[in-house]
Amino acid sequence: MKRVLAVICLLCLLAVPVRGEGVAVDAESCVLMEKATGQVLYAENEHEQLEPASVTKIMTILLVMEAIDSGALAYDDLVTASAYACSMGGSQIWLKENEQMSVRDLLKAVCVASANDCSVALGEHLAGSCEAFVERMNERAAELGMEDTHFVNPTGLPAQGHVTSAYDIALMSRELILHHPDIRQFTTIWMDTLRDGAFTLTNTNRLVRDYQGATGLKTGSTDAAGYCLAATAERDGMELIAVVLKSPTSAQRFESAKALLNYGFAAYALVNVTPERILPAIPVTLGTADFVQPVLGEGSELLLEKAQAAELEQEVRLSQSLKAPVAAGEEIGTLFLTAGGEQVAAVPIVAGASVDRLHYGEILVKFLKAALCMTPFRG
Repeated sequence: MKRVLAVICLLCLLAVPVRGEGVAVDAESCVLMEKATGQVLYAENEHEQLEPASVTKIMTILLVMEAIDSGALAYDDLVTASAYACSMGGSQIWLKENEQMSVRDLLKAVCVASANDCSVALGEHLAGSCEAFVERMNERAAELGMEDTHFVNPTGLPAQGHVTSAYDIALMSRELILHHPDIRQFTTIWMDTLRDGAFTLTNTNRLVRDYQGATGLKTGSTDAAGYCLAATAERDGMELIAVVLKSPTSAQRFESAKALLNYGFAAYALVNVTPERILPAIPVTLGTADFVQPVLGEGSELLLEKAQAAELEQEVRLSQSLKAPVAAGEEIGTLFLTAGGEQVAAVPIVAGASVDRLHYGEILVKFLKAALCMTPFRG
């Protein structure tokens, strides 16, 4: 029990937002999150409810990608634009009423050019109406734990009560890039065309062109929201999410996002932990198998300060023996990681397979075989 409590306390400490020094952020609110672990590396006013402008469209994109990956929607499906979708204004590709366009092209227009008309057209196609789609947006936000969020539309155009927070945007951004990596085919585009080359798209996120490892994600701006950005980038196998809300200028939002990303890449590393030696099989008494092979459980991908990652030491503690039944995934040991004499993580070691308990008849047969062959009986 003490070991379990220690692990819980350690995980709680890792989840605490860091107020990093020397990060120049010109914005009302910001957060820096690592994708694989969801750990917050830096934050300022991360739960302040603010207007997100077109960064809203990350949720629209997420719902579309979930529908595609579930088979409910296909990239080649045709969507017919309604009069309402064509009336959005703002950033758009000027859809005409009853114009048909593929899901692929509409999604591209949303990701690259922040097209409001395409966002509504996709929402109507998925849910039957814009209102029904917004209900889905709010339901999905609740499922993701986005407690600071209330959506009124799928575009981010100004609307009373349409608010979210930097932290919540990081949550939905993580959900998108973690589970739907195919979105990169759109979010990394700098320039492209639609309508057989007749309409040019240029990405509103200039980091796609200017920042090493940029993978997306979404810009936004209105007079009330200021300049907003959810920026993602990957280096050395680690992908970071930087969210900036209510920056004074477009240039400042990009510089702030770069400062956050630079801080994360300079200070942290994502480490895939593996035991230094092969874990020995553990004997099982009264089981249908004599041994069970231990394997690392969840949590073997750790986000550590680079100084810690460079001096990691391991200690393995395993059960000496087990009594059947043993369930696959049952914790049977721990891999402790230390750096500079301090524990930085405790990764569970679990049973790699299930071992059922022998019945009395099976125990007798096994005992007789062991007696005849003069082999040890594990009973």
